[in-house]
Amino acid sequence: MTRCAVFGTGSWGTAFSIVLADAGCDVTMWGRRQELVDAINTRHENPEYMSGVALPPNIVATTDPAKAAAGAEFVILAVPSQTLRANLTVWTPLLSDDAILVSLMKGVELGTASRMSEVIREVTGVPEGRIAVVSGPNLAREIAERQPAASVIACTDEDVASRFQAACHTPYFRPYTNTDVVGCELGGAVKNVIALAVGMADGMGLGDNTKATLITRGLAETARLGAVMGADAHTFAGLAGLGDLVASCASPLARNRTFGEKLGRGMSVEEVMGESRQIAEGVKSCESVQLLAQRYGVEMPITDVVVSVVSDGKPPSVGMALLSRSAKPERYEA
Repeated sequence: MTRCAVFGTGSWGTAFSIVLADAGCDVTMWGRRQELVDAINTRHENPEYMSGVALPPNIVATTDPAKAAAGAEFVILAVPSQTLRANLTVWTPLLSDDAILVSLMKGVELGTASRMSEVIREVTGVPEGRIAVVSGPNLAREIAERQPAASVIACTDEDVASRFQAACHTPYFRPYTNTDVVGCELGGAVKNVIALAVGMADGMGLGDNTKATLITRGLAETARLGAVMGADAHTFAGLAGLGDLVASCASPLARNRTFGEKLGRGMSVEEVMGESRQIAEGVKSCESVQLLAQRYGVEMPITDVVVSVVSDGKPPSVGMALLSRSAKPERYEA
């Protein structure tokens, strides 16, 4: 039986553990809080992040990272993106020499503007062919409830991607493979920022025309950045691009959209953060996405507005961000 370690007991880590277990893997979750680990082991439930969903018997949990990592063929990282570097520095000596490291995280590191696979490679020294990322329209609650969904496993080594594909393929979860790690990571990170903008528009009472415009122009921003970073343009038309963007911008289950909606209604960032224990990755990553855009000389006006609201405390103005730009033809690169 394939042995998997999942580092993180939040919503997505829990949902993906269920997928792995249903696919026949032996899963050990790592969590930092003993009471939550105890609940997973004794009640077979994650009451804080996935209440009411029974966990398969082949999922166990521990607060000991060495115990979680021992003998794991796949090490799945599902912690908040801004904590990855510090956590992974501690965990690296515990990992098997041939373990495949899989990122479930959709963020860009503050300060360095590094993608998560880049952080993993820098901290662990693992070659890029042993690092995979999972991205797509993956609302955790729906997957935990075993509703049909698909995703993309991206790795520069196609054989590694195929191995992990087999480890997480279930009747309700269909993983595709891709070698475009850059495109898949950018799609997952930038869609969080665009979802914040769409949520703001909704909170401000703006209509579907505005939201549809934000989604499509947000996809254009993502594709522009991806083009100069070497991503495959086709990735942004697929599950890790448009698919993830639509789910994150349309669903009330999407954390970034919900966070943005509250901002649009007039709440401050601090007030919204005080209401939820779950992290909206776009709130942290929007500055890093903006830094990437500046580094590569790419215009990303929606991202700029989100940063002005989240980081500078300015009032939401997502509609004006679109209308204030100069008129131009609609082209793929525009």
